[in-house]
Amino acid sequence: SHLEANDLCAIITATNSFVTTPIAKAFDVKHLVATEPEVQGARFTGRVRGTPCFREGKVKRLDEWLGSLGKRLADFHESVFYSDSHNDLPLLERVTRPVAVDADGALAAEAARRGWATMSLR
Repeated sequence: SHLEANDLCAIITATNSFVTTPIAKAFDVKHLVATEPEVQGARFTGRVRGTPCFREGKVKRLDEWLGSLGKRLADFHESVFYSDSHNDLPLLERVTRPVAVDADGALAAEAARRGWATMSLR
């Protein structure tokens, strides 16, 4: 696994951080890049703080996170991104090893067209 190999691992998700933080902890993933809900007075406003981690925003948030570590995606000889959604095409196109996992129809077709790896966890 990537964690056992001491790879730099992150969960990068459009899902709000308050949902995904416990999941990242349960899987012992130290880095989480997620959509951040706006909070005022200990209440969610229904708005997003900063860039939503969705489609092209996911690439932007990845670049910002790596920048905070003094790195760029190009610094890595290999980068892997696993996704089930066609909404992640912008990030899948940026990594050296895109993997479609139990992909939706549009992503499955695109992965087949591009010869990307596929896998199922079902």
